[in-house]
Amino acid sequence: MTSAHNTQPGPGAPAGDREVTRRQWKWTVLAGMASYLDAGSIVAIGSGLALFQDEYGLSDSLTGALSAIGPNAIGAAIGAFVGGRLGDRLGRKRIYQYDLLVYAAAILLIAFATGPVMLFTGTFVVGLAVGADVPTSLALVGEFSPAGARGRLLGFTQVSWSLGPVVVLLLAWALSDFGLLGIRIVFLSLFAVAVLTYVLRSGMVESAAWKSAADSGAAARARVRDLFRGPHLQAMLLTGGIYLFWNLAAGTNGAFAPYMVKTLGAGGQAAGVLLSCASFALVIIGSVAFYMRLSDRSHRHRQAMWVAGSLMQVAAYGLFLFADFTIPVIVLNVVLFGVGQSLAGEAVYKTYSQELFPTVLRGTAQGITFGTSRVVLGVWSFFVPALAATGMATVAAFLTASLAVCAVIGLFLPDTTGKTLEQVEAERSGTRT
Repeated sequence: MTSAHNTQPGPGAPAGDREVTRRQWKWTVLAGMASYLDAGSIVAIGSGLALFQDEYGLSDSLTGALSAIGPNAIGAAIGAFVGGRLGDRLGRKRIYQYDLLVYAAAILLIAFATGPVMLFTGTFVVGLAVGADVPTSLALVGEFSPAGARGRLLGFTQVSWSLGPVVVLLLAWALSDFGLLGIRIVFLSLFAVAVLTYVLRSGMVESAAWKSAADSGAAARARVRDLFRGPHLQAMLLTGGIYLFWNLAAGTNGAFAPYMVKTLGAGGQAAGVLLSCASFALVIIGSVAFYMRLSDRSHRHRQAMWVAGSLMQVAAYGLFLFADFTIPVIVLNVVLFGVGQSLAGEAVYKTYSQELFPTVLRGTAQGITFGTSRVVLGVWSFFVPALAATGMATVAAFLTASLAVCAVIGLFLPDTTGKTLEQVEAERSGTRT
């Protein structure tokens, strides 16, 4: 039997149609700012890696560690593990209401860092904050989205995820002549956005779906071990596998692209920043033109986008196995990977992470899959600077293989298009609505 909160349309109750209210758009934008700040902080650190390395005399290993402990990897992973679970137990609002204050304080530590201790501490805490925010914010979007527009709204959070890097990278490019001072100003821009988002989020309310689960006692009864059996385990392997193998490439691209362009001699700091910016701009264009328009139409549309996007991404890094790491080849990589990931990248992971899990375990599941993939990325990030110093071939081979594995896993995603979250849950559990 379908619960009452799913029969009445409204901002906190998914309806089986494609209409999106102004309030739903507003809340999607505010929740999606978690993605903006997550990706923005990743590329801000990435844009400043070579400058931080020179300023503080960091070895290749410490430079890799700086990327590994923050929002790109381990810090975010710990935040996601904890924040996702608390979001299911205590509510979405309690997490997203305060974590941005922690984020803002940590960003200031980086912006005014006088040495490696402040830099590393701020980077780690930024990771904790965005890691806690992302799974709870995305669960909120999934729970108030109409069933026929869920892909569109979750796709919009990917626009936010890409907009953060575009703004940050354009600032980094414009300020590149100022060296480290320019990067400090970039971090101050993230501080301003975090504070503004915190103020605007004060008008958001708790998810109606979570409140219903809490009132019934289901949230308190849910156990993490339930995710590791039956259809929940299958969903964990699918969503977790996709994000893990895709994020190895995306995380390397976001955190190290400007660094590798500069250190491998393909171009200077400004060139590396602009090329990385172009990649994220293409994600925005592809998300709006394709994913947001097509993901709610049918499962066949989702599958077609997945195959096309996966082939483009595999080709993007396969290029470096046969061609030199030069600007023309990097431009082709940027185009293929940017458009490809808009069709078969994080937006797909975000959409299915909301659809395949019940309300009482949605944040926990995403916290585990998001966190696990960021831990693996963190381990990989320790080695990227040293591997890149010997040339691009080894890094490219690893990323090409990872994207190929991701492509295969995505072929097994089930048909959930246009169905309410309760309908999907009932079908997967073998019960009736």
